[in-house]
Amino acid sequence: MTIPTPHSTPVAHRTGPSRLAIAVLYTLSACLITSLLALGTWQVQRLGWKVDLIERINARVHAEPVAPPARAEWTALKPEDYEYRRVQLSGEFQNDKEAAVYTVTDYGPGYWILTPLRIEDGSTVIINRGFVPTDKRLAETRQQGQITGSATVVGLMRAPEHGGLFLRTNDPANARWYSRNIEEIAAANGLSDTAPFYIDADATPNDGGVPIGGLTQLKFPNSHLSYAITWYVLALMVAVATWYVRRNMNTRRKPAVED
Repeated sequence: MTIPTPHSTPVAHRTGPSRLAIAVLYTLSACLITSLLALGTWQVQRLGWKVDLIERINARVHAEPVAPPARAEWTALKPEDYEYRRVQLSGEFQNDKEAAVYTVTDYGPGYWILTPLRIEDGSTVIINRGFVPTDKRLAETRQQGQITGSATVVGLMRAPEHGGLFLRTNDPANARWYSRNIEEIAAANGLSDTAPFYIDADATPNDGGVPIGGLTQLKFPNSHLSYAITWYVLALMVAVATWYVRRNMNTRRKPAVED
């Protein structure tokens, strides 16, 4: 007598995701996409601000020079209202109170020569006369370029710098300068009634070839559009990845065999 052998019957087990898993997936995805879209939108706003800034600066740089703000206006000045305004003023340089501020330019390492200009009303405006190489830091090495008597300066208004180079800060006691901090330079040289801004002199040549003026940095990086596109693309990638993961959460396991 033959006893029939029972056949194994495959039984399929679904692996449908739990509601909690789905909720976690969608919540994380929504948070990430929202953050990426916000970053992209912020970069678009920054792009508009940068384009407007560049247009305003270009208009100021190429305008006819005007007189700098009067002393009575100094306390109300804001950098965004005057930076890069082209001005012209006259006075007498106080060459014995100049400050050499360390910098690196296309000419190599050297110094900005900041010299106080005493103007007619008795106040002082500090002029960045330009760049000198390291071996011309001391005034006696460039006597030809030391202007005496009445002088007229054309240049761009600049806001004072604060801080200094990496791991280097101004050392007024030893006349070591790493930022164009007008307040500190004025105090160290006993200057009073000093304007809260300084002026970058234009490229008018100086006797002896130094200082070299007209080196104001007028190229401003504008990568906000590429940043915005990057954030938006990442948001799209997260959305696609979420769809892919969610789709695969509905797959079935291979049939299990039951004896």
